[in-house]
Amino acid sequence: MQTLRVDYPEHDLTFAMASEMAKSAACDSQMQSPTIISWHQHGSDSVSPSYDGIDPQSWWGKYGAGNGGRLEVSVGDQYDFILMETRGYETVGRLPVSNLVAEDGVEYICLTPMLGDGARPSERACVPLDEWMANQY
Repeated sequence: MQTLRVDYPEHDLTFAMASEMAKSAACDSQMQSPTIISWHQHGSDSVSPSYDGIDPQSWWGKYGAGNGGRLEVSVGDQYDFILMETRGYETVGRLPVSNLVAEDGVEYICLTPMLGDGARPSERACVPLDEWMANQY
């Protein structure tokens, strides 16, 4: 994996600033459509993705390298990112999904065309919304 360093001597670096700097460095390094696949913030040991029991010092790097990461970018002394090239991937456009709440308060994500005339969750068109399902609101 190729590695790059972006110097940023100030301490007012935010995640948004650092991630944009990492993507810009990736573009300068011949990536056409860079996407961040994992990251680590020094000091707080915040990482993504995060799971119970991981080692925040190394997990982000192992995950990124094992899931298509091609470039590691360190921004200042605060952030590390692993990026992958997404130029060759197809997009699906806008998905016809929506969120519905059942009478018992359970939230669902549903394929809208499969709901039919009713606006109630059905087993055929919906799955319960949990930490693994994307909220469409």
